[in-house]
Amino acid sequence: MSDQASDFVLQAISFDRLEGWKDDDPSGLFEMMRHCRRQITDVKPYRTGSLGLSAEDLLPLLMDAENFMPSSPAAARTFFETRCLPFLICRRDGSSGFVTAFYEPEIEVSDRPDEIFRFPFYSRPNDLIDLDDGNRPAELDGSYAFGRLHDDGRIGAYPDRREIDQGFLDGRGLEIAWAKSKVDVFFVHVQGAARLRYRDGRIGRITYAAKAGHPFSAIGKLLIERGEIDRAEISMQSIRAWLARNPEQVDEVLWHNRSYIFFREAAVADPEAGPIAAAKVPLLAGRSLAVDRLIHTFGFPFFIRAGSLTHLDDGRAFGRLMLALDTGSAIVGPARGDIFTGSGDLAGERAGTVRHDADFVILIPKAAAGRFA
Repeated sequence: MSDQASDFVLQAISFDRLEGWKDDDPSGLFEMMRHCRRQITDVKPYRTGSLGLSAEDLLPLLMDAENFMPSSPAAARTFFETRCLPFLICRRDGSSGFVTAFYEPEIEVSDRPDEIFRFPFYSRPNDLIDLDDGNRPAELDGSYAFGRLHDDGRIGAYPDRREIDQGFLDGRGLEIAWAKSKVDVFFVHVQGAARLRYRDGRIGRITYAAKAGHPFSAIGKLLIERGEIDRAEISMQSIRAWLARNPEQVDEVLWHNRSYIFFREAAVADPEAGPIAAAKVPLLAGRSLAVDRLIHTFGFPFFIRAGSLTHLDDGRAFGRLMLALDTGSAIVGPARGDIFTGSGDLAGERAGTVRHDADFVILIPKAAAGRFA
């Protein structure tokens, strides 16, 4: 384990001790695993996180899944039990893990602006560049993964949400589509993807392409600190309701989150399939997890147990095996995850109130698990 991952340890645990494991049906993971295998072998291996698990460590498990068709939930569980060892992620500070949820909004849009459709989704600008330790200016924190390349060759911070909202990108032809509501656009930025329903009935899709680089700052936390919303009541729904009641404060509050997301258009070959996220495979509702990609490597299985999270499973405690397939600016830490709940308004209602403590158990293929035992 690298120094970057020194704030937590992996504790070996048996499958028999995983509460909820025997009630889970992970059969839906195998198709996603086949997508991951093709991405790794045919396109590009996933970047190794600081935990030290690589795509090469994962590949034997994915190869075994290639032609495996589980005959029952028990057979699906046995597949993982015979090939993996489970490890509970334990933070050294004693804090529990924590899950939220995300979804793919469906937004009514226009392919041209007018007095109603005024708020754009932008594609990636050509002066936005990737930053690394070799080209990042000293004045930018190491968390900045993107910056602005000026005409004279200088590199600096890219304009933030306020500057972009006030017209920095006007006239550059970067607009993909226009929405009716600035708040809708903001929450699509938070989710990282959306289905676009055009006025002529066409369905499009946008997904994350890049961001301006500034750190994510939660507006819910801001509203709690100001005493506008009680901490126990905070959710996407309560934040939206507050913004609707306080239109004169919308800009100020949204601009608190300087992070700004750029998108790319994605084909909608299968309207039932989820969006293609950071791991370059379609997300599956209830089985896809966003993780901190600086620590974890895409494609690995995680069993997530959240005893107080019951509204996703008809009153039963949440306990599911999931694949790490996405990431997000707010997903920071070894035991921090975002559950994908699906597409559309109902998925949004389910996602908006997920804020629960959870246990994170990573399943490591046996050949690699010896490094952590």
